[in-house]
Amino acid sequence: MNGLYSLKPWFAARLALVRRGLVERGVGPAVLTWAGVGFGAAAGAAIALLPSGAAAGVAVAALLVARLACANLDGGVARESGRSTRFGFVVNELGDRLAEFAVLAGCLFVAPSGVVLAAALAATLPSWVALAGAAAGGERVQGGPVGKTERCALFVVLAATGAAVPVLVLMAAGSLITAVVRLVRVARALSEADETSAEPDYAVAGAVS
Repeated sequence: MNGLYSLKPWFAARLALVRRGLVERGVGPAVLTWAGVGFGAAAGAAIALLPSGAAAGVAVAALLVARLACANLDGGVARESGRSTRFGFVVNELGDRLAEFAVLAGCLFVAPSGVVLAAALAATLPSWVALAGAAAGGERVQGGPVGKTERCALFVVLAATGAAVPVLVLMAAGSLITAVVRLVRVARALSEADETSAEPDYAVAGAVS
């Protein structure tokens, strides 16, 4: 169920030279995080202002690829430059949410506000579930079926076709399904961790006796 998220290692490898160049030039990870928000806002503006069609689809695709690149680079630059901090993680998450909301803001010009709001709320649920699982001590679950990358692809379809309402409804439904899928994965992982921690350590018990 990882969907397009499975392409992340390939995408990161393509950005390796860019990442090293940014590290050498001392570019901070926060700059990249906020650049990603800017690209999201530009994609939202393109959806709002450009007539639907191939040109709009290409423009939104290019801007959202840049947005995903920034989301990939900020963490990589932080790690390679020794700037990783716990607050940096918070900034990264905030940037991801703001970038997506910025794209959805552009959708307010091409779809009813209720539909856009429903898509916006549903789109946050997969991340909430993943973060809750991580806060409980598990690994953060990622992937689809409609994760961040798939939602970007749906924005491109929206811009290219003009079918704003059907695409946003699909995004909302897919995000809800993704949240449920992630919740099941989190529940299984935490349950297995609980069972493992509850098992007696026979080696230690034998040594003590």
